[in-house]
Amino acid sequence: MKIIKYFFEFIIIIFFFFIFKVFGLRLSSYISGKIVRFIGPLFRSKEMIKSNINKALPDIKLKEKEEIINSMWTSYGNILSEYMFLRQLRSSKKILIEGENIIEEIKNNNEPVIFISGHFSNFELMAMMIDKFGINLAALYRPLNNFFLNFIMEYLRKKYICKNQIKKGMTGLRELLTYFKNKHSIALMIDQRVTEGVKSNFFNQKAFTTTIPAQFVKKFGCKIVPVYIERKNSLDFKITFSRPISFGKDETIEKITDDLNYLLEKMILRNPGQWIWSHNRWKL
Repeated sequence: MKIIKYFFEFIIIIFFFFIFKVFGLRLSSYISGKIVRFIGPLFRSKEMIKSNINKALPDIKLKEKEEIINSMWTSYGNILSEYMFLRQLRSSKKILIEGENIIEEIKNNNEPVIFISGHFSNFELMAMMIDKFGINLAALYRPLNNFFLNFIMEYLRKKYICKNQIKKGMTGLRELLTYFKNKHSIALMIDQRVTEGVKSNFFNQKAFTTTIPAQFVKKFGCKIVPVYIERKNSLDFKITFSRPISFGKDETIEKITDDLNYLLEKMILRNPGQWIWSHNRWKL
């Protein structure tokens, strides 16, 4: 039954991809944002989204909450259409880089680092720009449940974002280690719920969080580089690279993971409407 469902979803998405190609980047992003803002709530739990916002932002007013939810769905729609224009976005002059000197320094030092971020705005553009700067990179990703669509996503990511796409899991972790030892930096999202992680503080509540960055810090003494992306206006983006963070030898994996979650919290609070709230991140 799932195969039929996945194939039906695949046909619908491919249909829209063809329509987007005809409309062009700007119009497609706008229209897709409007469509998903309307139909998104039909496919995801409204209660879970509201519950997640209440956990992270307990003092927020109802109007602000609705604005965050609407912005999130619009962002979902923008991203969906923009997958068809990754080649165009890769050469776009409207992606402002803050901290370009940091990237250049990392490249010149030829010492691999761990880039961390979350699902903000068009999150795919972060790894894309790191790769475009000429940094040897491997990106960790979670495959889509829909294997028909996942095939397309993998193709697009390898062609336009970063050719070294590593699937989440134990096999993927071994691949990351190999790439890192061969002087490749690692890019990964730390805001996904993972059962193999640790219960870490996230907005003052426990949430399963990946320990991969902390494990690499403990094993190699490497630095962590937080990255944040924000959609400023339509197709104008700003990607911010923060200074590399070093941790002491006595820091535990749990403490490092807590510290990184705190950094993630600060990123989310910059613009809550551009983060994806629809995942059950606090499920234990």
